Amino acid sequence: MPAKSRFTRLDAFTKTVEDARIRTTSGGIVTIASLLIVFYLIWGEWSDYRRVVVHPELIVDKGRGEKMEIHLNISFPRIPCELLTLDVMDVSGEQQTGVQHGISKVQLAPHKEGGQPIDKSLLNLHADDDVATHLDPSYCGNCFGAPAPSNAAKPGCCNTCDEVREAYASVSWAFGRGENVEQCEREHYSEKLDAQREQGCRIEGGFRVNKVVGNFHIAPGRSFSNGPMHLHDLNNYWESPVQGGHTFTHHIHSLRFGPQIPEEVTKKLGSKAMPWTNHHVNPLDSTSQLTDDAAFNYMYFVKVVSTSYLPLGWDPKNAMSSASRNAVNNLYPIGLHGRGADGSVETHQYSVTSHKRSLRGGSDAQEGHKERLHAMGGIPGIFVSYDISPMKVINREERTKTFSGFLTGVCAVIGGTLTVAAAIDRGVYEGAMRVKKLHQR
Repeated sequence: MPAKSRFTRLDAFTKTVEDARIRTTSGGIVTIASLLIVFYLIWGEWSDYRRVVVHPELIVDKGRGEKMEIHLNISFPRIPCELLTLDVMDVSGEQQTGVQHGISKVQLAPHKEGGQPIDKSLLNLHADDDVATHLDPSYCGNCFGAPAPSNAAKPGCCNTCDEVREAYASVSWAFGRGENVEQCEREHYSEKLDAQREQGCRIEGGFRVNKVVGNFHIAPGRSFSNGPMHLHDLNNYWESPVQGGHTFTHHIHSLRFGPQIPEEVTKKLGSKAMPWTNHHVNPLDSTSQLTDDAAFNYMYFVKVVSTSYLPLGWDPKNAMSSASRNAVNNLYPIGLHGRGADGSVETHQYSVTSHKRSLRGGSDAQEGHKERLHAMGGIPGIFVSYDISPMKVINREERTKTFSGFLTGVCAVIGGTLTVAAAIDRGVYEGAMRVKKLHQR
């Protein structure tokens, strides 16, 4: 027998003599059952360790001088593309009038014919083939008393109908149908406009704005500024040969601020009972408004909340500052803003309240609210006013437990299961022995 070491008295795991051990059938069954339970629970611990969840955090948004992309897809079944203008303005004083870059206008067949897309262009009435190429090289079109636009093909001249319209807008003059304007008669502007009168239009695309309080609107006619006022040339809208006139009935297919959150991410944000969809982020998607009143406008008041999605393994050391990120994003084409190479997404979610009114004023007596009065005047169209929340939501991917937590769980499963199994086996053995003694009496 080997000599005892100084650690012998510290042994907490005393041994029994092999001859004193009793093996029973019930003990074997309990052992097999406990092993199966251990394997099942360890597999559950492993699955739990491998599971990735999204933990939301709420912090103060400390970004400065940032840009934001707005993406829209809106159909207007009762107004042609030529009459629609998209303008953007914000509290910093920046204005974007007649936005075209990144925006497409899709002509739609008349509503009674199904409203299917006809053609896709930026300005269908002013295509390149409409420009007269047979003009004398020395020709300089008349601007009819207005200053020639700065972007004219020939400086100081208005050689196209569109350049005359630009010149009129610069001095806040109404343009109308272009009667007695040589360039417009040559390009058959009024005839082409009348041919589109019963068509609809779908405006889709995206544009960048300053991340400050602002608004964008889609209204009829060319827009221009007259001092502090923002105006639209509404002549062609009001003087419509279409029975019933044009209206701003519209369907919002989608409206979002920033890139779309990937579908695989939205699946992680919800639960089986309450699945999360992009409608939680973009509540105006798939909404419609109907009206037969040409003098009607719709206002949407949006509260925008910055939202970040940080994938598993995202390292804050590699993250760029807001100024650097904004400088880099400005180099990307519209649609890639906010998407990081590491899989992170910088986007926005929003809440919205809406309001609609007739420009003729009156009350909401038909809706049961006689006390609710509306002011007269305004511009028909849809107006989206957005405000920026000072808070930011961060959705961070994380594992439910660390590797050390997984090992701790495995040890707890093995120890707990074997302890319970030993107690059960002991109880079964003692019970069997008592029954055996009773039978022997």
